[in-house]
Amino acid sequence: MNASEFRRRGKEMVDYVANYLEGIEGRQVFPDVDPGYLRPLIPTTAPQEPETFEDIIEDVEKIIMPGVTHWHSPYFFAYFPTASSYPAMLADMLCGAIGCIGFSWAASPACTELETVMMDWLGKMLQLPEAFLAGEAGEGGGVIQGTASEATLVALLAARTKVTRCLQAASPELTQAAIMEKLVAYTSDQVVATLGTTSCCSFDNLLEVGPICHEEGVWLHVDAAYAGSAFICPEFRHLLNGVEFADSFNFNPHKWLLVNFDCSAMWVKKRTDLTGAFRLDPVYLRHSHQDSGLITDYRHWQLPLGRRFRSLKMWFVFRMYGVKGLQAYIRKHVQLAHAFEALVRQDPRFEICAEVTLGLVCFRLKGSNKLNEALLESINSAKKIHLVPCSLRDRFVLRFAICSRTVELAHVQRAWEHIQEMAAMVLAAQGEDKAEIKN
Repeated sequence: MNASEFRRRGKEMVDYVANYLEGIEGRQVFPDVDPGYLRPLIPTTAPQEPETFEDIIEDVEKIIMPGVTHWHSPYFFAYFPTASSYPAMLADMLCGAIGCIGFSWAASPACTELETVMMDWLGKMLQLPEAFLAGEAGEGGGVIQGTASEATLVALLAARTKVTRCLQAASPELTQAAIMEKLVAYTSDQVVATLGTTSCCSFDNLLEVGPICHEEGVWLHVDAAYAGSAFICPEFRHLLNGVEFADSFNFNPHKWLLVNFDCSAMWVKKRTDLTGAFRLDPVYLRHSHQDSGLITDYRHWQLPLGRRFRSLKMWFVFRMYGVKGLQAYIRKHVQLAHAFEALVRQDPRFEICAEVTLGLVCFRLKGSNKLNEALLESINSAKKIHLVPCSLRDRFVLRFAICSRTVELAHVQRAWEHIQEMAAMVLAAQGEDKAEIKN
């Protein structure tokens, strides 16, 4: 494929993507395939001769799309949102074209410097304490990780390295092994200090746990993977109160801030805590500016060596939506969640199981876990909408998360009508079962 054909095929692909997203509502949200469906549909080896673009696109519809769960369908209400926007897609195209591997400033100065600035932009949108920002000469700063899980592991390893070195400095006779066997990490049943848990979007009180960690010299990592995007809205910023006690903080713009996966934003108060744990300086990666104090080499802030130009997505999205546009997007999702909550509360057969703070509603039929398991099974088997469950205090609960960028009130209302229909069927079947038992 030369540049001329790339121009032509690129336009065709943009049309295909735009048509896919515009027509996604008409596709069945959850695929109707069995495990292993794909292998018999493609050859067992790669082709020896080139194939045409037309054949590949035809196979996308015939082979790939039947097995796709359409996360951006307005009838997808499972898990949490995964962000998607046209500006981010365009930025990803540019990222792929530039194709740099940003392990150091010298590897591509723009890749490094734009990331530093974008993380400061985002930190200011969240009103993070100044200590988390890089600024002109700050000790902290932000870095894009792949996922919140990766950020949590990075924080854990950095904390372990920091405390080990502190203890060895105070007691040189202590070996690393002797220290390691005595180290303790404190967690809840949600893993780390969390703002917006996966199960029900609950919030730890940082103003309670933070001062204790500070007094005891315990590294505090705060995970706000989903909820963090909402903190750009002043009315939700109070949920972040206490972050000033954290050593590291993370959330995923790729969940709810219209920046396509992967883009997990992590900040630390002291960048040396990360670079001290992950520093890697082979001769072939050294450059003349690395010890100047003027640049950042992000390979020292992460587990992988290489990294993509992910900050382009943030730059495009932040500029093309503006803070006000992003705030409006978050608020709309929250409003839709409260609209669904109101519908549930109007039906005496159902109950709300957790406070609705942002875009997630946890609900269930009043009755047994088995009844609610049957309800979820009937909903997902029909494949008109898609939900996933959670367990709250040993109760089986259904989660309704507002996810799609294009979801409207009408979609929420249709989803609720469908849930009511499925509930009526499940309750009728339960009644029949009880009647049979009595007979």
